[in-house]
Amino acid sequence: MPTAEKIEKKLPVAPLKIAYIDGSRSIAKQVNSALVKMRRSIALRDKSAQSIAGYIEPGYLLDTKLMRYGTGEGRAVINESVRGADLYIVADVMNYSVTYKVVGRINHMSPDNHFQDLKRIISAANGKAFRVSVVMPFLYESRQHKRTGRESLDAAMALRELQNYGVSEIITFDAHDPRVRNVIPLRGFDNFMPTYQFLRALLKCAPDLNFDNRHFMVISPDEGAMSRAVYFSNVLGADIGMFYKRRDYSRVVNGKNPIVAHEFLGDSVKDKDCVIIDDMISSGGSMLDVCRQIKERGARRVFICTTFGLFTEGFAKFDEAYEQGYFTKLITTNLCYQPPELTKKPYYETANMYKYLASIINSLNHDQSMENVRSTTRKIQKMIDKMSTNSTLMDEGAELELH
Repeated sequence: MPTAEKIEKKLPVAPLKIAYIDGSRSIAKQVNSALVKMRRSIALRDKSAQSIAGYIEPGYLLDTKLMRYGTGEGRAVINESVRGADLYIVADVMNYSVTYKVVGRINHMSPDNHFQDLKRIISAANGKAFRVSVVMPFLYESRQHKRTGRESLDAAMALRELQNYGVSEIITFDAHDPRVRNVIPLRGFDNFMPTYQFLRALLKCAPDLNFDNRHFMVISPDEGAMSRAVYFSNVLGADIGMFYKRRDYSRVVNGKNPIVAHEFLGDSVKDKDCVIIDDMISSGGSMLDVCRQIKERGARRVFICTTFGLFTEGFAKFDEAYEQGYFTKLITTNLCYQPPELTKKPYYETANMYKYLASIINSLNHDQSMENVRSTTRKIQKMIDKMSTNSTLMDEGAELELH
């Protein structure tokens, strides 16, 4: 993360404004609150920041409204000027809890509906903003990112649409395949990983974790998650293992080829704490099968870390797996909708991303390089060193007591 000194040396490119679509209010409010605190802290150290117009504000949220006609058609209205503003639009396209009426019937918002609302907000800005950036934590249609037959290329089409709408920057997290950025080579596409926040959440719920090859192992649940697992294992200095999915390509169930079995490649997990790291939980069936296999191979504890918890088939399977001891903790970020039921589960832990997202927006508003924000290796190393120091001090204290 960039130092405050680097940020303070460069003026904001324009006054900051944050808009959001329906269902993203909670994320936008938390990020706004973090930004207010961050900028007040900067102003205390640098008095000149107080003289920058629009820099220190009670809040940066834009007054917008999304409305529906009785037919279900929508429109967006912005109730204040955005002329010359550096506009960031927060869009959680996976929030299915938002509803609207169509001819008197209640409909739940789908990702398609949310994406249309995002375009409406951009359209309502009417080209008057200095710059428009989209904060879309879960990249819309990111799982439909490549073509293997006569099928649509939805992720590419969506990114091209945003480019045509004048969006200059897209901020996302743990994209299913970051190479999708190649479709808009002349636009900004920043993909951030929640590795540091996962580690903090892990240590919060299991402070006795020991990150060495004898006690800890990082597991990739499939080939697609290997790059995440490799980084996590390398930065911690731990072993890595991988499952690969054997699929039945003769059938299609719920839009995909069903998994026949999970096969494991890697060292023994016996008596080790294992963390499974992936970008999302959809129905959760394959993830829980991996947990079961790891426990049956003798693992001590199993932790699940996924950026997005979608839980498309509810929580019953997870409740049952937890009761059977297949996993100890489930960690997801708060970058997409979290049902109240989920946050009350005894096995659930949130990796809080709001401060990190606020730092990303603040750095972009100052036109700072994103490499300092994206690379968290140094912060992770500092945390591990601090853990090692505390552990050494505790051990030395225990030895002194014995003597």
